[in-house]
Amino acid sequence: MPDPLGDLSYTWPFLAAVVLGYLLGSIPFGLVLTRLAGLGDIRTIGSGNIGATNVLRTGRKALAALTLLLDGGKGAAAVLVAANFGPDIAVLAGGGALVGHLFPVWLKFAGGKGVATFLGVMLAIAWPVGLLACLTWLVVAALFRFSSLAALIAVAASPAVAWWLADPQRTELATFMAVLVFIRHHANIRRLLRGEEPRIGQAGDPKAQES
Repeated sequence: MPDPLGDLSYTWPFLAAVVLGYLLGSIPFGLVLTRLAGLGDIRTIGSGNIGATNVLRTGRKALAALTLLLDGGKGAAAVLVAANFGPDIAVLAGGGALVGHLFPVWLKFAGGKGVATFLGVMLAIAWPVGLLACLTWLVVAALFRFSSLAALIAVAASPAVAWWLADPQRTELATFMAVLVFIRHHANIRRLLRGEEPRIGQAGDPKAQES
């Protein structure tokens, strides 16, 4: 990685990777798709989140699935495009994409919770790590029926798996992204500790079911 205070002629590609990754990640597909479908502003529905889980509350399963794919796809796209310019660029673009999804400038920095984008970035930058994260989510969700718990365990395990299957640089990326996802799930974590987090398919406060 370059010294962020170094020669701008050397560091500008790295800065550009972060900015372009951020802009790609900040595209609010859940909001765009629901508006195009005539469903209004997704932020006024359910939990108010722009992710696929809240889009599903509109009753449009296909729209929710498309949101999930696009939120993951933008993370993967940022990495894959940037990878043409080197692994350092790819890592920075992937991190920028997740930050953009979580804190999009267009929505006053109130974005989604980042799980789909996290998985998209990991699948693109270290596909075995991303694949194991996806499998972990599925297994934990099937066993315990908590979407948020499944997401948190899958994300938390990724840095260790990256250390085993990838390299220190991609491990650092997985760790950075995991910390951000945990921060965005702070309310879910509190409800899990209190035993108040609804299980998958259980009725309850929409905000308590968002992951």
